[in-house]
Amino acid sequence: MTGRGKPKRPGGPRRPAPKRDPFTTPVDPKAEGPMRVQRALARAGLASRREADRLVAEGRVHINGIPALTGQVVDPTRDVITVDGRAVKTAVTSTTWMVLHKPSGVMTTKSDPEGRPTVFELFAPVPGLVYVGRLDFLTEGLLLLTTDGQAAHRLTHPSREVERTYVAIVRGDAPGAVRAARRGVELEDGPVHPVSVQAESLGERRWSFEITLIDGRTREVRRLCEALGLTVERLIRTRYGPVSLDDLPVGESRPLTSRERTVIEALSGG
Repeated sequence: MTGRGKPKRPGGPRRPAPKRDPFTTPVDPKAEGPMRVQRALARAGLASRREADRLVAEGRVHINGIPALTGQVVDPTRDVITVDGRAVKTAVTSTTWMVLHKPSGVMTTKSDPEGRPTVFELFAPVPGLVYVGRLDFLTEGLLLLTTDGQAAHRLTHPSREVERTYVAIVRGDAPGAVRAARRGVELEDGPVHPVSVQAESLGERRWSFEITLIDGRTREVRRLCEALGLTVERLIRTRYGPVSLDDLPVGESRPLTSRERTVIEALSGG
């Protein structure tokens, strides 16, 4: 039996399509519009805003061949920006969002002078990645990270009133603390009025003390518990806005779901 086989596809066998990075979403760089040069450098992952300020002040940044000025507005899609004479790509074509289950005993910072481990050591490097709302050294739980620095700033600003939920394992009079917290508690930096607060007995005089806040002040939950006479054994952030920790293992990360991303974009919009 004779016959001709199917003609071979020009160029050889078809290559498999590259896998899409679930953490990264394409964006239109033109939609970003003009921005300050410091933000353009930070947005591209070339430096933090503070470092970018220093680079500009030292005269190491040029825009279209002219030394940049602090706060100067640039268009990353049109202007040529150089640092130390090298052209840099500042037009961002994608954004990354990540949900991390931060372990206790890990710093929420890029580096630590004392050599303690940081959250950025828990995954492969991502240029321009910043955290959304710091967790202190011993606090564990949900930590959002993104390459969209402006969105991160907006999500942490008190005016956005983004809810954060924490569960503290405590000892003390938790039922009394719940009643007091619902009336409001005065701390050294102002009153705290929780969105919600409740306690559940764990036995052996230990309680699960769950509280939702919108302030996001430094060590707010720990200071609040201290003011209420509670001793904190463990503190976990279980929710930030629409994003919940659920059963994400300690030290692991995941991308946002489509619903989470939609709500986050709405909350962090201009």
